[in-house]
Amino acid sequence: MLQITYQNKLVEAGCDEAGRGCLAGPVFAAAVILPKTFQHEMLNDSKQISEKNRFYLREIIEKEAIAFAVGICTAAEIDEINILNASFLAMHKAIDQLEMKPELLLIDGNRFKVYPEIPHHCIIKGDAKFMSIAAASILAKTYRDEYMERLHQEYPMYKWLKNKGYPTKEHRDAIAEYGATPHHRMSFTLLPSQFSLNI
Repeated sequence: MLQITYQNKLVEAGCDEAGRGCLAGPVFAAAVILPKTFQHEMLNDSKQISEKNRFYLREIIEKEAIAFAVGICTAAEIDEINILNASFLAMHKAIDQLEMKPELLLIDGNRFKVYPEIPHHCIIKGDAKFMSIAAASILAKTYRDEYMERLHQEYPMYKWLKNKGYPTKEHRDAIAEYGATPHHRMSFTLLPSQFSLNI
């Protein structure tokens, strides 16, 4: 069972990102402040939950959260500052938008760039340990998936409806056949070295 809080004195916001390992599309991050009484037996790391249940949980999280927000870094920003820094920046953008200022940030993972005036704790596999981080993982994942589904309408050949920009074989095959789009991360290895990319 996930823990509701890391501690009980300070207002906590859980933060997580989605789309770090993708070849295309933005990285999304979310920050969520939950009531200290919040519980839901289905809530867990978004990767452990079916798509249908992720969207069901998103409705509950958005209804019951004290505050929540989503931040985005585009493929161009990722290429400019690298994916790790872009993940941190997307989290900062989400925290910036929270209607209530948290006093402690719980970050999924082992590294984070200090957010001004708010202390943080990095928690490895935090989305499977704390409710607020799990809630952030659900929001980041569902909002990113919806975004990639919209992009799919414009570029159906890359099958983003199914792979959401991750490096599946059919995604790489489409890159080899059609080249890259403005949504591809050019700083990533889009194709194995034996292929050349037509840009």
